[in-house]
Amino acid sequence: MSTSHNTHQQTQFSKQTDLTEKLVGLHVSKYNKNRIFLVLLSILSIIGLIGLIVKISTDGFDNPAEWGYYVTFVVFILTTVQAAPMVAIAPFIAKGHWNRSITKVAQLFAPLGLINLILFVPVLCVLPSLSDGRRTLWFFESLKMHSHMPHIITSISFICLVLLGIALLWVSTVPDFAILRENSKNPYHKKLFSILSNRWIGTSKQWFTQKHRIGILGAFYFMTLVILNFQISSDFAMSLIPGWIDSLYPITHAANSFQAGVATVILAMFALRKWGGCKDFIEFDQFWALGKLMFALSLMWIWFFFSSFIIFWYGAKPTEKAIIELSMTGPYFVPFLGSAFLLFILPLITMPFNKIRRSIWGPTIIAFFILIGSFLDRLRIYVPAYQLTEHPNKHNIYLADIPATILPDIPDIMIIVGGISAIILAYTLLTKLIPVISIWQQKELSLYKIHKKFHRTEVLVLGKPE
Repeated sequence: MSTSHNTHQQTQFSKQTDLTEKLVGLHVSKYNKNRIFLVLLSILSIIGLIGLIVKISTDGFDNPAEWGYYVTFVVFILTTVQAAPMVAIAPFIAKGHWNRSITKVAQLFAPLGLINLILFVPVLCVLPSLSDGRRTLWFFESLKMHSHMPHIITSISFICLVLLGIALLWVSTVPDFAILRENSKNPYHKKLFSILSNRWIGTSKQWFTQKHRIGILGAFYFMTLVILNFQISSDFAMSLIPGWIDSLYPITHAANSFQAGVATVILAMFALRKWGGCKDFIEFDQFWALGKLMFALSLMWIWFFFSSFIIFWYGAKPTEKAIIELSMTGPYFVPFLGSAFLLFILPLITMPFNKIRRSIWGPTIIAFFILIGSFLDRLRIYVPAYQLTEHPNKHNIYLADIPATILPDIPDIMIIVGGISAIILAYTLLTKLIPVISIWQQKELSLYKIHKKFHRTEVLVLGKPE
């Protein structure tokens, strides 16, 4: 019995060592790759920066109607990139195993919120103060509060979300930094990983506190993301459209961000599997699991939409008719139709089929179209909202007041292309510092799984950590 036990321990140790070497080698191999791709992304990012400078210098901050597409893009990044870490947070709290290979894939999006935080500054400059007399949740006239309270509170929430995301990524990566510290041959890398590993040696106390910190930070990230979606949708969209009263839209905004966040992670998984050398770790199971989740969130889209729409349609007040005309059936009918088709109808008619859902290409293609639909959904709300900032009546809007469709100008297109390129560039650079496949989670998973003979076949048995 003792000999058998020792043999099992030696085999387990050998598996752990081989796994560590493979994952460390996968990470080190990324140091000098993709240089041409990075140069191209850098050029496009600079073009986006030039577009932003041109827009500020030509349009200024006194004409909010010219900034509708810019605000749409910033909110789009919030509801895709900054919602992506939820894919890592929810399964970790549920103690799932399938997500271990993609935890870092999702968490690496969290620090990218810093780019969006910088892009958010012009949005603050464009948003009118409460002194313009529009109706908001702040009761400006009766409570006599600061006229820039939405700017202040939303900025605090935005900063907290970014800091929580960075802290979550660092805390969950400390054991990997310690492994890289021990296996790095470059003295500069070794020193860097020594600092980032924060004296990690893997004691029971360190593991206990680390896992609880991940859970706490993840819970706070979720709460802050929902709060920020509430603030953005209320103060940067609804309050700018006279007469728009919808208590459900803020949570609709947050729920749609979860759908877009899952789609973002699926696209990142596909790219890392195809071009990032992660084919052995990002497999069919991850795409299948996230595909089912994305399908469920797509079905939720119609519930939230119909729950809000039926109030305006059945009420049929002049203001409510005008709001339907403004964001759905009028000048922005094409974006509305596109968002409804891509966010709900397309997943509904494709994802129920096993050949599409139970594949790698199927969820990836649907995820790509969901991101396009998410952008169109934001466009039909935020662009007309900023067209109405100079509306003479701050309390009601009628059909005669509906503005015509406006299209993005050249600086807007430059900013959108450059902003997306900057996000991809920053993500790619982060993968050179942080292992895109969590080493410690893969090693832990190897302790929880075993292949056992069952009649004439062999099955995988998975244990739960607690």
